[in-house]
Amino acid sequence: MTHPVEINFTEVAPDQLADHPGRVAILLTAHDKLPGKLPRAAQDAAMRALASKAGQALKPGQAMELAFPSGMAAEALVLIVLPNASTQAEARRAGAVLGAKLGRSHTLVFAGGHKLAGEVALGLALRGYDFSVYQTKPPSDAPDQGSATLPESEGQAPHAVLGDAQADDRLEGPAAPVSEKARVTMMVKEPEVLAKAAQDAAAVAEGVFFTRDLVNEPANVLTTSDFADRLLAMQEIGLEVEVLDEDELAKLGMRALLAVGQGSESPTKVVVMRWNGGAGEAPLALVGKGVVFDTGGISIKPGAGMEEMTMDMGGAGVVAGVMRTLALRRAKANVVGLVGLVENMPDGRAYRPGDILKSMKGDTIEVVNTDAEGRLVLADVMWYAQERFKPRAMIDLATLTGAVITALGHDNAGVFSNDDALADQILAAAKAEGEGAWRLPLGPSYDGLIKSRLADMKNSGGRAAGSITAAQFLARFVREDQPWAHLDIAGVALPPAATDLAPRGATGWGVMTLDRLVRDGFETR
Repeated sequence: MTHPVEINFTEVAPDQLADHPGRVAILLTAHDKLPGKLPRAAQDAAMRALASKAGQALKPGQAMELAFPSGMAAEALVLIVLPNASTQAEARRAGAVLGAKLGRSHTLVFAGGHKLAGEVALGLALRGYDFSVYQTKPPSDAPDQGSATLPESEGQAPHAVLGDAQADDRLEGPAAPVSEKARVTMMVKEPEVLAKAAQDAAAVAEGVFFTRDLVNEPANVLTTSDFADRLLAMQEIGLEVEVLDEDELAKLGMRALLAVGQGSESPTKVVVMRWNGGAGEAPLALVGKGVVFDTGGISIKPGAGMEEMTMDMGGAGVVAGVMRTLALRRAKANVVGLVGLVENMPDGRAYRPGDILKSMKGDTIEVVNTDAEGRLVLADVMWYAQERFKPRAMIDLATLTGAVITALGHDNAGVFSNDDALADQILAAAKAEGEGAWRLPLGPSYDGLIKSRLADMKNSGGRAAGSITAAQFLARFVREDQPWAHLDIAGVALPPAATDLAPRGATGWGVMTLDRLVRDGFETR
């Protein structure tokens, strides 16, 4: 898998700035203050640049770069404005400035006693992601990813790493390119303290990268079986992982889920991941839609853009990334992650518009559009999660509807919930982590749109309120007393352009939000 770049925390050594041969970055708490010890010529050039119109216009988290500064061995001197009063988001963006241009050099960041140095490091690690597994000739400016490990004890500081948290290369087939030179050193006043704090951040970065890799993988590689194997491999980091095959799913009555995969050669599977790090309380259940490729089935999608339907397993990818993060940071919580893995293909055996399916719950569903398959997957897996685990709360994630993109664009995921307290917790966690989320309504007035003449419901209500009727459909598979939220991540999982913390491609949206949700609301104190 792709590993976050290696980041070491070391003692402040101002004299080393002049002799560093790669890139040198300095965090500035003000436009007119230049910490560290630079050669006179470089210092004069930096102060002149900061006093310029462009320099004075720099906002918190923004930077300017001086190429080949006089008197320094560095190829570039990066001046990053980050006042002490800057926000977490600004600090992460400051790090992302460096992460976007890692290249093959060794980056030295002079942070001194800046209180947001840890957030800068996390932003750098997240933006340094590069999925170039299948590029035989990657761009010369593409960042290379170095594998890294966390310290086993505090005794290893100050050389602790923010990067791969004890990752296992066997989780994926082809390995991402590795460069010995792709690394970062942060000079800070208390490296031991920051190194210890960085361990949890490393687990988060690892979970985000795992999700991004899954979403970016092509469907001829990430089949349902390959996906399940990658999740099984996480037993090595302490997760309990169980794979249910088609025979077991049939015995459980998951006919809605199984119908979606009828037309594919890839077998339908449900994978259950358990992290038991808390006391004896009921778990939080996370349920993910894992459609590894979605043609739309018999209701086939237009050809234009269909290649991006490799991302229709994004919800399952987020669940997997969160579970990986929780295991790596040894979260003091009980969490179970369930993903329904399936491929929606047109075939002589494929399910059809007009078919009537019986769900595990026992409700009947008239299929009016085979491209509304994600809700069929989730319906059975959500019901199974409640029947087996009796969770204290349940959250499902899915790249479910194009309608949520029409409503919210690519800046916010849609949040639907039957429980105000849970919805508020999710929104607060998303805000704290800088991941956009917006609550949308549910209500019985929408039920008429999915009323069927022949069955208990139909699987699509058409274009009007499309994301709401999809959530309203899912709500029918939630027990009356079960706190539940549905996150429609269709717009944020694979946006059309780079974001602050991710290059163009998969973002891993949701890993940080749900990890924060667990940390703040579900961990044993």
